[in-house]
Amino acid sequence: MPIVRLINFSKTYSTGAGPVYALRPTNLEIQKGEFVAIMGASGSGKSTLLQLIGCLDKPSQGVYLLNDNPVHNLGINQMAAVRSENIGFVFQNFNLLPRTTALENIERAIWCDKRTKKTISDVNVQAKRCLAQVHLTEHGHHFPFQLSGGQQQRVAIARAMANSPSLILADEPTGNLDSASAQGVLDLLCSLNFAGTTIVVVTHDSNVAEYAHRIIKLRDGVIVSDERNLYWKPPALK
Repeated sequence: MPIVRLINFSKTYSTGAGPVYALRPTNLEIQKGEFVAIMGASGSGKSTLLQLIGCLDKPSQGVYLLNDNPVHNLGINQMAAVRSENIGFVFQNFNLLPRTTALENIERAIWCDKRTKKTISDVNVQAKRCLAQVHLTEHGHHFPFQLSGGQQQRVAIARAMANSPSLILADEPTGNLDSASAQGVLDLLCSLNFAGTTIVVVTHDSNVAEYAHRIIKLRDGVIVSDERNLYWKPPALK
């Protein structure tokens, strides 16, 4: 069953020289439980596609069904609610709030989910549970500058999964990490996927793409290939 379904979906920007397609009309389905890698050169449209799937931007035309619900024509506040309830984000630069601790970064994400009433104690317990899942229980009181790059990205993953999203979107999640830290982040994403979360990763790195079930390649705003990863093997999960 598709979690993401794009129909005749595109993004165009107006310039003095005329319209520029960041993403040309596209039809795409991503199934629940898939791990998908999106690849392409700079300017190919892969980050635009990820932002549109993540409801961070609106398409110029087309239909977007997320969990069978149309989201392409929602207002700003409705899109924010969709993001907080359904989608987790992991960015290359971590995007942690610098003046709040690791635990507080996660707690803020939890408060954004308005589906249920929460107490301060509820949120604290849930945030600590997320930190434990990324093996950072002892670092909850640390500020981002006190953590290594790999630890910051693990906090970012804990924040992304805080509200149990059905979809996690990661934009170059290992781009600023050394090889050992990158491996740890990939193991975490694979663990989440193994537990049922759909993962979509934008990457330049073919080594990262090897972890995906499916590899989509873009060029000039067009999907030029969409193939199963024939070399995929179940990772050794920790």
